Amino acid sequence: MNAPLKTLDLSFSNRPEMSGPVPLAGLTRAQLRDVLIAHDLVDEKKAKMRAEQLWRWIYHYGVTDFDEMTNVSKALRETLKAKFTLARPEITERQVSVDGTRKYLIKLESGIEVETVFIPGVGRSGALCVSSQVGCTLNCTFCHTGTQPLVRNLTAAEIVTQVMIARDDLGEWPTSNEDRQITNIVFMGMGEPLYTLDTVSDAIDVISDHEGIAIGRRRITVSTSGVVPKIPELGERTKAMLAISLHATHDALRDELVPLNKKYPIAELMDAIRAYPDLSNAKRVTFEYVMLKGVNDSLAEARALVKLLRGIPSKINLIPFNPWPGSPYECSDWDQIEAFADVVNKAGYASPIRTPRGRDIFAACGQLKSESQKIRASERRRLEREAEAKQDANQEDQASQA
Repeated sequence: MNAPLKTLDLSFSNRPEMSGPVPLAGLTRAQLRDVLIAHDLVDEKKAKMRAEQLWRWIYHYGVTDFDEMTNVSKALRETLKAKFTLARPEITERQVSVDGTRKYLIKLESGIEVETVFIPGVGRSGALCVSSQVGCTLNCTFCHTGTQPLVRNLTAAEIVTQVMIARDDLGEWPTSNEDRQITNIVFMGMGEPLYTLDTVSDAIDVISDHEGIAIGRRRITVSTSGVVPKIPELGERTKAMLAISLHATHDALRDELVPLNKKYPIAELMDAIRAYPDLSNAKRVTFEYVMLKGVNDSLAEARALVKLLRGIPSKINLIPFNPWPGSPYECSDWDQIEAFADVVNKAGYASPIRTPRGRDIFAACGQLKSESQKIRASERRRLEREAEAKQDANQEDQASQA
């Protein structure tokens, strides 16, 4: 028997102290109603109606200015402007890959930074990979994010605003079911989502609400490295799709690749997966399997994977390893990946080989690592500007002396 799950004590930073107006974007319906009451803007009888009115402006139209709320009285708009803000966090760096992948480095209220990635051509149209923590505690040896110590959990609002910022950049307001680019959300960015399930659940409630951002729960996937006690709870609370960061078929190897396995070994993980609500061929578990040359890519491992997943409605994503500076692994040869996939396919499992996306901007799977650990992008740009100014001054001095 494992000891009960211990939740990381990050309460000191889960809700960073805000200076100035309170952000409304990212709040749940209940939080939006409560904050209006707390600031004496409406009485309890009218709070629900007013919250629904603001909700539609914030999440359906994506407005960033209270004056755009044309069915709200001018007097109330002025009061809202004095107490609240609709401003987004700052994008300190935006990179676009040669394949169209977009990576955003977002500066949050407390000054720390988090990465979010939009990947076109995934799902019905495109997927947004969001983060639930800054850094990570799991130390998976193949993952660049795991080399960054945990800074803190993100709030639900900070998760939701990652989606809103990407929709700003892609011009996706107001919400429409036609021609939208972000059709899927994947919690596969920085952090372990099940270590912050309360905020992830709240964020999914906001993102999936049909009167707002309106991305359905069947198009939201939460990936976990195997926090066993929380897996069935995730399904019960969110009804989201489940993904498992697996990468090995036996405990000795998974202990090395995914150290969390030492606490929750494979047998317990598989039991928790089988207890996930509503599994069926229409709601399959996605197993993520990174292909590491000479480590986990043998055909014997492929056959063991098929045996391990027997009886579970499954899809296996084979992920060519995405290198990062100092990584101890190499990507499997393409012929070996295809042979591995062939074994799994013949056993009746879909096993798409995930095309690496955004490698050139370190936006691919396992490569995310925010500048909070190194030097913030804003600080780097400041230093670059100072260097350019110094160079210009030197050139002027040389010109004047000539």
